[in-house]
Amino acid sequence: MTYFFETYGCQMNIAESAALQMILKERGWKEASSAETADLILLNTCSVRATAEKRVMGRLAQYQADKRKRPFTLIVAGCMAERLGEKLKEKIPAVDYVMGTQSRSVFPLILDAIEGGKPLVLTDEKPAFSFSSSHLEEGQFRSFIPIMHGCNNFCSYCIVPYVRGREISRDPQSIVDEINLLADRGVREITLLGQNVNSYLWKQDSHSLDFPDLLELVATTVEKTPIRWVRFLSSHPKDLSSRAIEVMARHRVFARHLHLCVQHGSDRILAAMNRRYTRSRYLELVQEIRRAMPDISLSTDILIGFPGETEEDLQATLNLMEEVQFLYSYMYHYNPREGTAAYELPNRIPEPVKKERLARVIELQKQHTKAQLKSRVGQKTTILLEGISRKNADELLGRTERDEMVVVPGSPQFIGTFVEVTLSSLRGNTFHAKEFVPCQDV
Repeated sequence: MTYFFETYGCQMNIAESAALQMILKERGWKEASSAETADLILLNTCSVRATAEKRVMGRLAQYQADKRKRPFTLIVAGCMAERLGEKLKEKIPAVDYVMGTQSRSVFPLILDAIEGGKPLVLTDEKPAFSFSSSHLEEGQFRSFIPIMHGCNNFCSYCIVPYVRGREISRDPQSIVDEINLLADRGVREITLLGQNVNSYLWKQDSHSLDFPDLLELVATTVEKTPIRWVRFLSSHPKDLSSRAIEVMARHRVFARHLHLCVQHGSDRILAAMNRRYTRSRYLELVQEIRRAMPDISLSTDILIGFPGETEEDLQATLNLMEEVQFLYSYMYHYNPREGTAAYELPNRIPEPVKKERLARVIELQKQHTKAQLKSRVGQKTTILLEGISRKNADELLGRTERDEMVVVPGSPQFIGTFVEVTLSSLRGNTFHAKEFVPCQDV
């Protein structure tokens, strides 16, 4: 039997799709080359923005039409499945199973039913959430490792706590076991994942392990393996501690890049967003990070056009960007999300104003990105070769630990290895190197 996955949204969804595919492969299922030939089609969905849900509904309508031509099983998983539940079946009757973020443990039961040719009736009872043992995409040398699930922050614009549930931290021993498994399978870079990794907290009996403790455990584990770089996402400024920064600075396995979501530069808007930190606290955190790791690059998320935002608030954001000098940012304007606290707020910003303000933020970030990248031309650095360049089959695409992209001539046999390069030129936001030298210490 064959399967086909469509994954929308965040890195957590990518990791969870990989775990589900591993279950299928262990049962002898094969990946289909396209949806048109699959016996099972699974959409792992996102609910963070309404546009993501609209895309999924469009795809489901298409699959509903396809089902009139041939039989297959259609599953909707992930955040949208959690938010809408059985209402999805009312909207799209072709959907066979709705599997929310809390219900992945029923997946083997669904497969039993498909393989046995008998439908499974799911109850409304939600099983306890459990982490998969591995989230490796077959053949990959970079892998995600979820360390926690859910969020307790309730930022006023965000649907995630409602569709992912409360925070659950993963058993640290299972994290260590997955690291060792990934290392044995050729993985050379890992990214620890969570809606807010900084709030990781494992308790058992009288013992507890917080995020800095986990970073220490991960570092000492990784240092005994061929894995060279460790990253983590996402970091909430209110929870990133001095201890975590110290551990990261002391262990060189942690890549010198950090994504630290600021969202806005105005204290008034940050309070309305329920972010629970101030502009000055964020800037203090940036200074502390850069004192500990002067070579680090920073990236962020910026949300423009929140209800009640003024031109003065926008200027505060632009000024913060000037002060921090992010390497890159994910920038977007606010869209009302039903079910969140901000949905009821007055003083919504008109669409043309939101778009004009966002354009100014994007233009400033382009300037900062270009300036930072230009300053790096001529420097030597290590990159992990990730694949073949899309523009030239004779070139390989790599990434620095600072999360910068580099293209260099080379043979595909070197994909998945660390090499040394000199950043000789810059085209757009991608560095070009003339040659590479394989690293001898990995």
